[in-house]
Amino acid sequence: MATSTKQTDDSDHEEAFEDAVDQLQISRPPDDALSPTDFNSCILDCHAALKMFLNNQFSLAKNRMEPHIDWSMYHALGYGTILYIQAVMTFDMNDIETAIQAIKKSLIVCNKQRRKVGLFGSFSREASKNSYNELTNEEIHAELCYAECLLIRALLTFIQDENLISFVKGGLKIRECYKVYKDCAKILANRRWESESQKHHFESGVKMGVGSFNLMISLLPGKVLKLLEFVGFSGNKQLGLSELEHGSDLFTSLRGPLCSIILIAYHTVVSYVLGLADGDIDMADRLLQPCLQTYPKGALFLFYAGRVAEIRGQIDEAVEKFEESIASQQEWRQFHHLCYWELMWCHCFKGDWLMGMKYAEILCRESRWSKATYTYQKATFLMMCEQTEDSQTHLEYLMGEVPRLKQRIAGKSIPIEKFAVSKAKRFLDQKGYLTLPALELIYTWNGFNIIGTRQDLLQPILLIIETTINKILTNKDDYSHYIDEYCLALLLKGVCQKFRGQFLQAEQCFLEILQNEKRIKVDTYIPPYATLELAILCLDQRRIPEVKKHLEAAKKNYKGYLLESRLHFRIHATRLSLSQMVEEDPVSESLSKDENECPSPPREVTPMSSPVKEVSPLDDGPIPESTVVNGATGIA
Repeated sequence: MATSTKQTDDSDHEEAFEDAVDQLQISRPPDDALSPTDFNSCILDCHAALKMFLNNQFSLAKNRMEPHIDWSMYHALGYGTILYIQAVMTFDMNDIETAIQAIKKSLIVCNKQRRKVGLFGSFSREASKNSYNELTNEEIHAELCYAECLLIRALLTFIQDENLISFVKGGLKIRECYKVYKDCAKILANRRWESESQKHHFESGVKMGVGSFNLMISLLPGKVLKLLEFVGFSGNKQLGLSELEHGSDLFTSLRGPLCSIILIAYHTVVSYVLGLADGDIDMADRLLQPCLQTYPKGALFLFYAGRVAEIRGQIDEAVEKFEESIASQQEWRQFHHLCYWELMWCHCFKGDWLMGMKYAEILCRESRWSKATYTYQKATFLMMCEQTEDSQTHLEYLMGEVPRLKQRIAGKSIPIEKFAVSKAKRFLDQKGYLTLPALELIYTWNGFNIIGTRQDLLQPILLIIETTINKILTNKDDYSHYIDEYCLALLLKGVCQKFRGQFLQAEQCFLEILQNEKRIKVDTYIPPYATLELAILCLDQRRIPEVKKHLEAAKKNYKGYLLESRLHFRIHATRLSLSQMVEEDPVSESLSKDENECPSPPREVTPMSSPVKEVSPLDDGPIPESTVVNGATGIA
């Protein structure tokens, strides 16, 4: 449990506001018949404001809370949260500073209403089961609101300043927040509740906090996870998902819809960006339905409806939902950017590269996140179209702009920007060409997990890759880095074949890359990614010892390549899937061990020197329905 704030930030002059909490005079509620006058009416009023926010009435929600932020913890927290969301979407430093000041004020209001403990005390040391019942409703909710404010304050610290001290301060606040949530869980378990509605409001907040922390920490790569566990953090993915699901069941409570939003975001977005695209889409859809019934025009829920359709391969339906989300509100145009991003990929999955270019152009013009990335995407989509003299000139201009547009957020370069800058410079060095750069981007963003659900989308892409491989093999002298170009095409071909259920052919592609990894000079990210693809392929086939071997190789044999952190997230996600598989079916591991004692003969690999004839993706004959890969999970 948190110690008094005076100790926590004594040396932090910037946080001196917390030292003065005892001198703070909390204002009385405004003298208005419609204003909340007690704690219960404050929760009801903030619940009404949350409904406004989820129904696209952003300014109304903010204006409803603002008059009461000097005395009501929930109004202060809600107001600060809205400003935080706005700051994250705009990345404007003025918005970030405004949000920070609002959250500082919220911390003061919450801290004033918390139960005070001794200089070195905490609930954990001083409280017993009986004393939990002595806490007032205001005091226990003040703990919950204080934890949420600390978390938001820490996240704002990370994006505000590149100074290392700011990262340390942010980390300390998250640690403090984590401890407060743990104590809130003890209160929930041990307190006698007079009102079910009060319990549900508190319970949904505890489930949201504990669940989010466990889920977030469990996603982190092993090296980071060990460090966090050393300083007192722990993360359990299944526990996190379970706690959030329990919180979402309390849908009519204050934070019930927020638990649903976090779960839907994990299953439809986070698992695709940082994991193996193994989110539970059926669960996400189930959680989404009551949200859509309650907020049928809610921009956020329409966005998620589009995302669910997209992941299922229902691209046209996804486009409709994203466009509906855009049309549902015009107040926060920054929210449109999420939809533009998905619309861009949807059109690319369909092979409509000009429409993909259109949305990349809109993002480049309007979004502040990463203009370098958007510009590079626009250029790669243009390369997929028929080239003219004018388009080549425009390509050279766009690629030349990419390095100039590179930026730093929280003192760090964005990894995908480093990748874009590297590729743009290579385009210019190579006198105007790159190999399959748009398909390469689809791969880095896990887009093949979506394309793989639709054979009619996958086959044209595989044909493009096969044609490119034949061109490379036929005209080796035309390429500055022939091996790099060839291995990139092989990686993409192997991924396509995996989603066609052609596991042996896919494995041959990945093995051939590893046979030639020492000859790769520039695209050094390809061998570690090919090694991970081998691990995932073996996981799909339950070849458990080989999964472990390839994961260990991917983790330890490579370093210093582009998009390294993204790969380590996926390695960790694969380890989690492997552990779950073994836990659910321990027999499969023992069978794999027995099979491993009698290894199969070495697999033959097509030598680099012999060209491959141009093959239609249909040449291997129809694929039995039972072997087509499930695109949502990547498992046949």
